[in-house]
Amino acid sequence: MVKALQVILVICFFAILFDYLMNVRKNHKGELKGVPGKKWAWAFGIGIFANLLDTLGIGSFATSTFLYKASKSCPDELLPGTLNVGDTFPVIVEALVFTTAVDCDGLTLILMCVAAMIGSYLMAGIVCKWDVNKIRYVMGAAMLCVAVVMACKNAGVGPFGLIGTATGLRGYKLVIAVVVNFILGALMDVGFGLYAPCMALLLMLGCDATVTFPIFMSSCALLMPACSIKFIKESKYDVVCVLGNLIGGIIGVILACTVVTSLPIHALIWVVCCVLVYTSIMMFRDASKSKAAVAQ
Repeated sequence: MVKALQVILVICFFAILFDYLMNVRKNHKGELKGVPGKKWAWAFGIGIFANLLDTLGIGSFATSTFLYKASKSCPDELLPGTLNVGDTFPVIVEALVFTTAVDCDGLTLILMCVAAMIGSYLMAGIVCKWDVNKIRYVMGAAMLCVAVVMACKNAGVGPFGLIGTATGLRGYKLVIAVVVNFILGALMDVGFGLYAPCMALLLMLGCDATVTFPIFMSSCALLMPACSIKFIKESKYDVVCVLGNLIGGIIGVILACTVVTSLPIHALIWVVCCVLVYTSIMMFRDASKSKAAVAQ
């Protein structure tokens, strides 16, 4: 089962890459002309740094969103599509690495991945129709929720303090895991990262912490291509930022796997929590300003 999943992931990588390049050629070719070097630098830098952290299990959405807003390199209305399309490629590489390195129950892995993929695909069609303010409000709320979950994870509060030994799930536990991962897959489309809540879910159900890595990474690696189809079709992404994530992100994954041997992960997670709260406030502020301007 795991080998079959890995083959599917490789196919997804090249299928989405082809779809993206064809869409750029058809609809966005002119946007690549005259792009400032500063924007390219930000795009590649964010791709490398965010996906280095992603490979270490911290996640990339929070860091990427904060840096995109701080550098003003990606419009808010294009953030959901840019995050999902751009991260598709490095996350597939991560999933291939972890499904090879960590022994995990095939049935649990496949069912949870498929559930997340379906949830994400269905939600993407809805998000593409949202206006920029709705995206800001929803992403702002999602980021506050993720900050709470990540803080609990770092402090070992709740399920994160549990130590399980299972490498897979069966019966009602598997049903719960599949249903919740379907919901988490849908929430990924609005910037609600899947890593931390999926890890919490699996720990609550008695799984070993190491086993959670191939499951949440493979879930994202399958759901991102699913929702990317929608975002690419609607051209709801920033061309340069996606390219930065595609190339820079894969470099970040390779660095995390080969060069980076030790980082203050505990401290970094607290920093990411602060970044999430700050970015959430920025989202709400921008939405309120825009709403006030329209009212006038």
